[in-house]
Amino acid sequence: MATSRSWKTQTVEGPFRASVAEIGDLNQVFSDSFTERYRKDGMVGVRVPFLNPAIWRYAIEDAGDGAMFWRGERGHVVAFNMVHHSGIEGWMGPLAVRTEQQGAGLGKEIVNAGIEWLRRQSARVIGLETMPRTMDNIGFYSRLGFVPGRLTLTTTLDAAHGDVPCRVLSRLGSSARHDAVAECRALVNELLPGYDYTREVSLTHELGLGDTVLVHERDQLVGFALAHSAPLVEGRVREDLRVLKLVAASQPAFDRLVTSLSDLARRSGTRRVAFRVQGDFPSAYQSLIRRNGQVRWTDLRMAHEGCAEGAPARGVVLSNWEI
Repeated sequence: MATSRSWKTQTVEGPFRASVAEIGDLNQVFSDSFTERYRKDGMVGVRVPFLNPAIWRYAIEDAGDGAMFWRGERGHVVAFNMVHHSGIEGWMGPLAVRTEQQGAGLGKEIVNAGIEWLRRQSARVIGLETMPRTMDNIGFYSRLGFVPGRLTLTTTLDAAHGDVPCRVLSRLGSSARHDAVAECRALVNELLPGYDYTREVSLTHELGLGDTVLVHERDQLVGFALAHSAPLVEGRVREDLRVLKLVAASQPAFDRLVTSLSDLARRSGTRRVAFRVQGDFPSAYQSLIRRNGQVRWTDLRMAHEGCAEGAPARGVVLSNWEI
């Protein structure tokens, strides 16, 4: 149920469930707040662009009831938090507060609302990512019970044709596609019980944002990777094939996925494939570096106290906590 509170001189109501009707307002708050964040970090002159509306739609539909926003007195969006869960794995992002509303407690309100929502979904992992150079953000989340973890390193490889075309979900018939999605669910649950990425896989296919690469060994699925080729930024051409989820039963399966993703990047008209590699998987990271991978960005993984993620006993599971 939405409630009203006074933040500074304005009355704020929420949370409400976001829909595509709010994308324009969400984009404005997103751009303004992150531009101000960069300015405070000394990056004067940087203007954060609007996100692709198709990516916003994916974030909203993926979050479902967790796509929350708050309204100001004039009905405009003043804050939002896109809260997602993939089985027991829960995370928040993007989230932002309108610049003039910051510093009065609204940020704490939206983060706590996300935590409570994830608890109602029985999430055992509750996390988010932030820029490691931004001490204000780290301190803010720490005061709300989040603990710093490892870095996530965005690492890119140039697109390259493989020896054979990669196998992807979109090229399967409806019955085979249904079976493949079920295999993806079984594989990630085998490595990390309770995790489930099939909603994201199906939604990506339905919205035409990218594809899911499948790797088999003797007719058994040993790896899959969900990747978006749709531009992240509004009005931009395709540049990166962004890997959102990657699950490999072994290091060799991971290496085969990397080759297939490089091939998919070339065939989808993107220049590079971007992997967001959590620090729990040094062998996977080193494998990318040996292929001339370039580190482009770092993010700090933070988890709510008592709700940290765990690494699988074997294999590789990469989960992007951004859209």
